[in-house]
Amino acid sequence: MAGDHDADELAALGYEQELSRELGAFQNFALSFSIISILTVAVTLYGHGLMWGGPLVMLVGWPLVAVFTIFIALSLGELASAFPTAGALYHWASILGGPGAGWATAWLNVLGQFAITAGIDYGLAEFLAPLLGWPADRAHVLPLYALLLASHAVLNHVGVQWVARLNTVSAWYHVAGVAVLLVALLALAPKQPVSFLLERHAPDGVGLGYGFLVALLQAGWTFTGYDASAHVSEETKDAAMNAPKGILTAVVASAVAGYVMLLAVTLAIGDLGQATAAANPFIFVLESALGRLGTALVWVAVGAMWFCGLASITSNSRMLYAFARDGGLPFSPALARVSKRFRSPHVAVWVSAAAAFFVSVWAEAYSVMVALSVVALYASYGLPVLLGLWARRKGWPRVGPWTLGRFGPWVSGVAVAWLGFMVVLMSLPPNEKAGLTFGATVLLLVLAWFGGVRRFFKGPHALR
Repeated sequence: MAGDHDADELAALGYEQELSRELGAFQNFALSFSIISILTVAVTLYGHGLMWGGPLVMLVGWPLVAVFTIFIALSLGELASAFPTAGALYHWASILGGPGAGWATAWLNVLGQFAITAGIDYGLAEFLAPLLGWPADRAHVLPLYALLLASHAVLNHVGVQWVARLNTVSAWYHVAGVAVLLVALLALAPKQPVSFLLERHAPDGVGLGYGFLVALLQAGWTFTGYDASAHVSEETKDAAMNAPKGILTAVVASAVAGYVMLLAVTLAIGDLGQATAAANPFIFVLESALGRLGTALVWVAVGAMWFCGLASITSNSRMLYAFARDGGLPFSPALARVSKRFRSPHVAVWVSAAAAFFVSVWAEAYSVMVALSVVALYASYGLPVLLGLWARRKGWPRVGPWTLGRFGPWVSGVAVAWLGFMVVLMSLPPNEKAGLTFGATVLLLVLAWFGGVRRFFKGPHALR
């Protein structure tokens, strides 16, 4: 039976089946697809891309980032097939590079996951406040943000069955939402000539080339979180095949659908200057081009954002649970608890939501939240991929059924190079606070590891 095979796979890595294994192939894909959420991230950062890069960044920047992200997805998929456990990246780095590498990867992924949840739900709160007739200041946004986090935590607490159903709905909701948006824009909105997509824009005093690079944050942040398919490996049937497929198909589907959507929205811009100056350029474009129908479509995007936040808490809590299970976090025994009734890591769920709230209080600027999530998550992706590339010289300790074979080394090499480039780029002004935080985090991790952590932290059970 498939369930017995999955349990045996997990046992070979040193763990018992504690979480409820309810997710099928489509539900695994739907989780990552919901976190990528082209109706969330591309929308909330549409103004950032337009301001720093103009229409050209939609035409060129999006596919550029998407193509390199596929190399990352392929590399992570191969690792997910070889080591199908919750915690994913942390286990891969530990097995391939030792407990220290795994410990650092886990902390970077935890930080990135907190930041990405903050970016998603805080962005939704900022987006939602004016639609409700409220001022979009922090005094109104923060309470709304807290309510959104609580709604996601409650649903994740009551079990993976509910989350699986909602993520299935989310996947189809995103597909339908993008389709309706495209039909409305193509049929009803006035359009710019295709040459308009070559227009460039940057803030005063910023060179067009540097502005274009900064604008890549829009696509860079969109293509994060797809490691969720690996984090729920212990809740996925036939995880060694379905987790890597979920990662790759979520990235490819989001890349294609997101590109078509961004081009359609950009060609509907009436006046580029007015759009870049608007409080929310995406809302401005839709309402200017489609009137009341545009406002209705904005509400469709709000629903997608809510689904995205729900999936992010799911992924975040599984990373915390897996790391705590091995004693890698303060208060690990509590964080590793599994609800007897719901079979969910309920303490980790609520800690994930609370930590995301504190990230938003600290960061203040929305772009800093998302830049921090990109930097930390990309670094946590890069470490296991780099270690896997190095381990190939001696022979992999374990190969899964989904493998890149002889193409693996050069695919992983391209992935590592792109990840390194993006970590540096997203640490530069105007997001230097994210870079400083990342640098301080790395320094603290090094000091903590050599200052005593290495004496008691032994890593995943597979290393013991």
